[in-house]
Amino acid sequence: MSNGQLPIRRIEIKHDDFAELQKDAWTQTFVPVRLEVDGKPYEAKIAYRGGHTLNYSKKSYEIRFEEGLVLHWNAEYDDPSMIRNALSFHFFNEIGVSAPRTRPILLEWNGEPHGVYLEIEAVNSRFFNKRGLGCRSLIYAVNDNANFDLFESETKKRKSSLSEGYEIVIGESRAKQRIVSFVRNVNTLRGTKLSAYLKQRLDTNQYLLWLAGAVLTGNYDGFEQNYALYEEKQAGKYRILPWDYEGTWGRNCYGKQVSSDLVRINGYNRLTARLLSFTVWRKQYCALLRELLDTHFTIEKLSPVIDRMHRRVSDAIRLDYTRNHSYQLFLSEPALIRNYIKERRATILRDLKLLENGKRKQTAGPSETTGSLLTVKI
Repeated sequence: MSNGQLPIRRIEIKHDDFAELQKDAWTQTFVPVRLEVDGKPYEAKIAYRGGHTLNYSKKSYEIRFEEGLVLHWNAEYDDPSMIRNALSFHFFNEIGVSAPRTRPILLEWNGEPHGVYLEIEAVNSRFFNKRGLGCRSLIYAVNDNANFDLFESETKKRKSSLSEGYEIVIGESRAKQRIVSFVRNVNTLRGTKLSAYLKQRLDTNQYLLWLAGAVLTGNYDGFEQNYALYEEKQAGKYRILPWDYEGTWGRNCYGKQVSSDLVRINGYNRLTARLLSFTVWRKQYCALLRELLDTHFTIEKLSPVIDRMHRRVSDAIRLDYTRNHSYQLFLSEPALIRNYIKERRATILRDLKLLENGKRKQTAGPSETTGSLLTVKI
């Protein structure tokens, strides 16, 4: 397989370790491997990663190096373009929301080619250290119960614990107690008490910037899961980061083409609804969207990035027999993404007029519910 000038990652794994890895993809069992990265040998451990993609023949991986470095190698199996995650994270970084660095790679297992992957920087302590960001706690939103609500996303039943949907990565028990308290207060406080609390515990400027990015890129699954939440060390306020953005730019997480107005302008989850119920933050959000439509979310700004990313993987994709989609579909993807941007701009501009005038109903999102606000156990 021609490498298309992509860096190659080589894995050497013993037969017994590979058998152990394959026993149950859903248990995330780590097994030892030897890696060659940029010509240098490393000892590491590897496991499968993902959600529904664990059912696919071509799986994604998490790699943990002895030095503490963690990388994700995503198959991007559902994305015909192979660039949606990379383009999304590029966009977030451009608008001022920290997002993982990415690059396309070729993967080999015991000398056998396994095709094109996207190498993604993990969000962990190294992520924050590299950016000079203080991190008091880090929480992964691992399923759609990370909706900042008192009720479960699918069943609409009251949660047995407000920590449901969250995985504490940094901070342990106290971090769990604080996120439980945050979710409870977001749901139970009202009026000036709520606005004062949000100012104290949430970096509202950063949250609105993230919200704008999620809304513009069209990540329907990114409001109740597929994000990372961290407490900034100095002020102790929560900030939010994007995580797994394959289902964007006109396709969902299964690769199906979707309407450009799938994601509403005011987003989803309980925290977003509470924040945008205040006129000052709703107006700030509208102004932010208009600014991004003028500066970053334009065909002129994004088209060169789309073409560069697409061109970089083109030769390797053409020769990659492990892909789920045809090369012809891959070739048509830049036009589809550009058309999404064009249509999305028109949709947002239309809905902005209503949101600015307070006429757009702040309807509940897919998991937002009404009902009793009784105390929920930790």
